[in-house]
Amino acid sequence: MADTLALQRRKKTPEEIARRVALNVAVITIVVIWTIPTFGLLVSSFRTPQAINTTGWWTAVFQPFSQGFWTLDNYISVLTEDQMGNAFLNSLLVTIPATVIPITIAAFAAYALSWMEFLGRRLMFILVVGLMVVPLQTSLLPLFRLYNDTGLAGTYLGIWLAHTGFGLPLATYLLYGYISQIPKDLIEAAEVDGTTPMTKFVYLVLPVSVPAIASFAIFQFLWVWNDLLVALIFLGTSVDVAVVTTRLSELVGSRGQAWYVLTSGAFLTMIMPLIVFFGLQRYFVRGMMAGSVKG
Repeated sequence: MADTLALQRRKKTPEEIARRVALNVAVITIVVIWTIPTFGLLVSSFRTPQAINTTGWWTAVFQPFSQGFWTLDNYISVLTEDQMGNAFLNSLLVTIPATVIPITIAAFAAYALSWMEFLGRRLMFILVVGLMVVPLQTSLLPLFRLYNDTGLAGTYLGIWLAHTGFGLPLATYLLYGYISQIPKDLIEAAEVDGTTPMTKFVYLVLPVSVPAIASFAIFQFLWVWNDLLVALIFLGTSVDVAVVTTRLSELVGSRGQAWYVLTSGAFLTMIMPLIVFFGLQRYFVRGMMAGSVKG
């Protein structure tokens, strides 16, 4: 015991210290370089058109109290005149159900594939894994024709179903990797107590699967929120239903000269993904590592 403590307390050699310092410097440098464009975008979104056209965004950082540098007009304009506020609400209306629905279905499917015996279970799991490698672009044309025939084109229900179908294979696979690692003794003990499969799922499987569920929720929420292709095809660009990505693309085409307004619009699209990621980041690594190593 004493030898172990002495080994832990031994002083690091100069080579170890140098490697640690070099690693920290490299990480900090990468973080700073990665963050500078975002920080510049944030600063520019609060600057007046005259200030943007005459000075760089860093001028506002080194001269923060200069007159005529700061304004909220860009955000007011993009939220009202350019309908970005309505698009923000539309994105929430699309993204939240398109995240909850596949998670719910995938949780039931992963539980069934992990702990329920039925004919064709292995084949179904192979199909789920196989669907993960199929590009979604291959299904856009037949789905678009089907939506036109059934009246789902341009509706929220249509895009919910599309995102559910595209996200379901990955969701099922991730949750299967976690749920299948639940100790068998817990499942058998619940069966001895006479619980039904639904009771085991609700009171045993779901509570211990929170990290994996949260991990996929981050992936699905970010993917749906930042999606342009699926929203453009199945929802369209009408102001009443347009999401932030399609609305921002419209602004790029119509307001290319007034790019100071685009900076505020672009930053508005980043707010919700940042909130979701930082709010659930403690589950992210745990969920990603779920099922990677046998217990």
